[in-house]
Amino acid sequence: MREIDFIDTTLRDGHQSLWATRMTTAMMLPIAPVIDRAGYKLIDLMGTVQFDACVRYLREDPWERIRLVHKAMPNTPLGSGFRSEGLTGFNIVPDSLVCLWIERLVANGISEVLIMESLHDWDNIAGYVKAAKATGAKVKIPLVFCESPVHTDEYYGRKTAQLMKQLKPDAVYIKDANGVITPERVKTLVPAIQKHLKGLPLELHSHCTTGLAPLAYLEAIKLGVKTLHVAVPPLANGASQPSITNIVGNARRLGFSCKIDDSAVAAEAAHFRYVARREGKPEGAPVEYDVFQYQHQIPGGMISNLEFMLAERKLEHRLEEVLEEIARIRVEWGYPIMVTPFSQILGTQAVLNVVTGKRYSMAPQETIMYILELYGRSPAPIDRNVKDRILGLPEAKGFLDWTPPQPSIGELRKKIGRPQISDDEFLLRMLFQQEHVDATIAAGPVKTGYPRGDKPVMTLIDELMNRRSSAYIHVRKGDFSFTVRNGVHSQ
Repeated sequence: MREIDFIDTTLRDGHQSLWATRMTTAMMLPIAPVIDRAGYKLIDLMGTVQFDACVRYLREDPWERIRLVHKAMPNTPLGSGFRSEGLTGFNIVPDSLVCLWIERLVANGISEVLIMESLHDWDNIAGYVKAAKATGAKVKIPLVFCESPVHTDEYYGRKTAQLMKQLKPDAVYIKDANGVITPERVKTLVPAIQKHLKGLPLELHSHCTTGLAPLAYLEAIKLGVKTLHVAVPPLANGASQPSITNIVGNARRLGFSCKIDDSAVAAEAAHFRYVARREGKPEGAPVEYDVFQYQHQIPGGMISNLEFMLAERKLEHRLEEVLEEIARIRVEWGYPIMVTPFSQILGTQAVLNVVTGKRYSMAPQETIMYILELYGRSPAPIDRNVKDRILGLPEAKGFLDWTPPQPSIGELRKKIGRPQISDDEFLLRMLFQQEHVDATIAAGPVKTGYPRGDKPVMTLIDELMNRRSSAYIHVRKGDFSFTVRNGVHSQ
């Protein structure tokens, strides 16, 4: 009986996919000790999107989030990922900044560092892998999946062989950010990758965007995939990962062993279901199959951003046209995989093409940088006519002979002009707008004290004790009796 491991994505990708990355640290902490005993191999806690949401919207110090969660679940490793070169934006940041970022992740409590290079240009991340290994952290590298004439089984086999020889990661996984992998493709792709892994176990991460991810997971474990990335309801399904309760139940019926504490998982799910209802957040649900997803391959969470961009211009009725344009640009640009930053860059260009009515009459600097392959080599050759049109724009001239500068940390600190600040604050100030960082610092320590949703009676009592607007509240059920008079309780 083979044993299957699970990585819980609820605290990172789950709410990123379904709640616009708005889960607060306070919502996590009450249930963290329960998650710690659930038996997960790893908790996927932070990506660069979470840092951005913490600073820009939640006014929380993201480094403090890592420390608090690490303290609350000391027995389960925490993971944090970032993509090559850009970290929190679409620009290219100095290598010195990325290496310091890695050091601070580990210093604050991260055990496994995920480094994503979606063009599979491994030269782009070789220095980051070395820096991560120097901290003692485990290094995980994804093979980012998409459907295209370029991304064949042979392509992924070749890239895996190069990865293992060049970077020697501690873990490798298939990352299907757009939810387009099918059970049929799993049957050919997994063996093509496994034969180059030299015995290293393979993991699978997918999204339920087309509804096929749960079936793909079951085919994968039959082929020897040992670790699956899952979330708990209500933060599973929809644009998120498959539900752990569904996958564990089916895997056990297929004869696999899953050393998961079912009661802890049920409590985790109950807590976040309470949070969803309390905060008015959506609960993930299975979706219908959509063939169009395979053409534009836009991540589920990005559709809302496109709708917002169009609504600002009163053009929301043209969403379908923009998606068609995205599918066309994907081919012209050599099939970049539709994940950050390329999904956003390509989506922005598609909106410009549609809104102006003249394709490539204007282009943001990120489009120019992609066409010049400053982000890395494109999977297939870029259409020559499109390339000439973009590089012929006036705004492209400044990039033709440009190479990304590589200042040291000392030089960057001089630029900030705040010699006494910590490395953690320095990184935030380098990567985010100063007004957002100032507001986050002014907000003070991360707020705690959120009710625990898996204990309804305890939550009810806690809520009643904190309610000052009622002079008298009495609750009775069977032999249990609870009374609150002006904030003073008795049983």
